[in-house]
Amino acid sequence: MKKVLACKYLHYMAAGKKTYQNTILDIAEALKLSPATISRALNNHPYVKEKTRNDVMEMAQKLGYRRNLMASGLRSNKTNTVGLIIPRVSMFFHAEVITTIQNDLHKHGFSLIICQSNDSVSMERELTETLFASRVDALIAACSLQTVDFSHFDKFVEHNTPVIFYDRVPVDGYKATLIKGEDFKGAYLATKHLIDAGCKLIAHISGPLTSNLYQDREAGFLKAMEEHDLPVQKEWIFHHELTHENAKKAMQELFKLHIVPDGLFANNDTSAIAAIEYAKENNISVPGRLKIAGYSNDPRTAIITPSVTSVEQFPNLVGRRIVETLTELLKNGEAGQMYKTDPVIIPVELIARASTATD
Repeated sequence: MKKVLACKYLHYMAAGKKTYQNTILDIAEALKLSPATISRALNNHPYVKEKTRNDVMEMAQKLGYRRNLMASGLRSNKTNTVGLIIPRVSMFFHAEVITTIQNDLHKHGFSLIICQSNDSVSMERELTETLFASRVDALIAACSLQTVDFSHFDKFVEHNTPVIFYDRVPVDGYKATLIKGEDFKGAYLATKHLIDAGCKLIAHISGPLTSNLYQDREAGFLKAMEEHDLPVQKEWIFHHELTHENAKKAMQELFKLHIVPDGLFANNDTSAIAAIEYAKENNISVPGRLKIAGYSNDPRTAIITPSVTSVEQFPNLVGRRIVETLTELLKNGEAGQMYKTDPVIIPVELIARASTATD
């Protein structure tokens, strides 16, 4: 019977009839198993023997069987898929978070749909529409830097679909689970470290204050400066997208001034690395004349010369906490709220390196 069905499939393909679709019933007939057993095997049910599962998967592949996830979702009201919206896949922190989320979700039988907003609010809105139409069981999102209106996520909340924001999160009590780092503390530690290393004139390269990240990090920077009675000059603080190019421009502005900084706290490692490059190009000794600290502990910070002091955000821990929280919400959601009322806080740690070393 296996050969008959395989030949049947090849006959349709050879005849150019691409509309033919094998079903679970075809696989069941070929293997002399019940359709229910086939369905359980295809869905990785724990009660199906490994040999049976392997036989089903092999026959499904031979027959060109494709699961109709949308139809399955309509029947069960679940698709076993989770949507993820991130700013950019190329960012080290988010790349690490994605890897952990996907690996851990797979252990629980979920597939991950990864979407990139390119830090665009309009793209983010479109992606929420697409993922909602795809009937994902949950949504995870790190929002764009300019997202201040989160109403495009409302449809998920209204349909009792769990929403987890991480890293870049709402600041206005939005009814979703928040998983965030200790950004105030991280910035405070980095700034205090510069002060303890002897810096008294510290510049700050920050991101847009529309984002919770840079609100909290700037507050941490200002707190450390205030506690040590150090001056904060407006012309030493920059708010812009944290790109390599923008950091170089900020350094140019800083070193045109009559009084130049002896310390720099940058809100990401890309900016810190760009600052070191500028210093090398302009014969500014680091850490002798200028000490630099960044944020995120990007692997590049350990291999550049001098290596860069940074703040570790533990992205793998972020990913694990997201999946742990999500699976808990999905398991208990029907009995209660689909979000945690208190944010999940991920610790940070200062990693001191050569860029802030003292003699």
